[in-house]
Amino acid sequence: MKIDVLTIFPEFFDAVFDFGIIRRAKLADIVEIDVADLREFTTDKHRMVDDRPFGGGDGMVLKPEPIFAAVENLIGTSDREAYPSGTHVVLLSPQGKPFIQADAQRFADEAKHVVFICGRYEGVDERVNETLVTDEISIGDYVLSGGEPAAIVIVDSIVRLLPDALGSETSAANDSFSDGLLDCPHYTRPAEFRGMTVPEVLLNGNHAEIEKWRREKALEKTRSIRKDLLTGENGEM
Repeated sequence: MKIDVLTIFPEFFDAVFDFGIIRRAKLADIVEIDVADLREFTTDKHRMVDDRPFGGGDGMVLKPEPIFAAVENLIGTSDREAYPSGTHVVLLSPQGKPFIQADAQRFADEAKHVVFICGRYEGVDERVNETLVTDEISIGDYVLSGGEPAAIVIVDSIVRLLPDALGSETSAANDSFSDGLLDCPHYTRPAEFRGMTVPEVLLNGNHAEIEKWRREKALEKTRSIRKDLLTGENGEM
């Protein structure tokens, strides 16, 4: 997979993709990640990437010209209908569709090239959304100073799902949200710590009982913390 991040603050990403799973995936050529400075695609001497909004109001809006030029440079076209198969141009903004685990899996399964546009200020000229963007995504119902933190979150969530990125075929399948539930509790050595003991079922070696316990505890935790996730066969709602 190829991932490009468009931002006016490329230094924000210094080293953040050089740790853990993402670093291993890069070294194994599972993913290639590049960060592009949007100012490099301006044509004026002041390298302006933003301007005042038409109609008045506070703040500034990211201009369309450098974004179009950057996408054309990275993809070869600014015509959304002509993008190569598996290409996604993602605008990160508070107005976007909330990002969930199913979206991470969809990108991991289908995407070959993803370009993230990090929004800033009051937003991005709507012509970018109308013409270039295939997905507008938010990571939550709150406002950040820009899309850079969201890009890091989404890249991490996608890369760990790419084949061979984790080094275990079952690791991602057992994560929270992979089956619509939160993950079950986990324990490790020592079996007793300050009077607190590990549940006996986890020590008896009966894998059927262990899986049953884990499922029950995942449901219990989900009912307690995220009841909104319980629908269908999990729901009991």
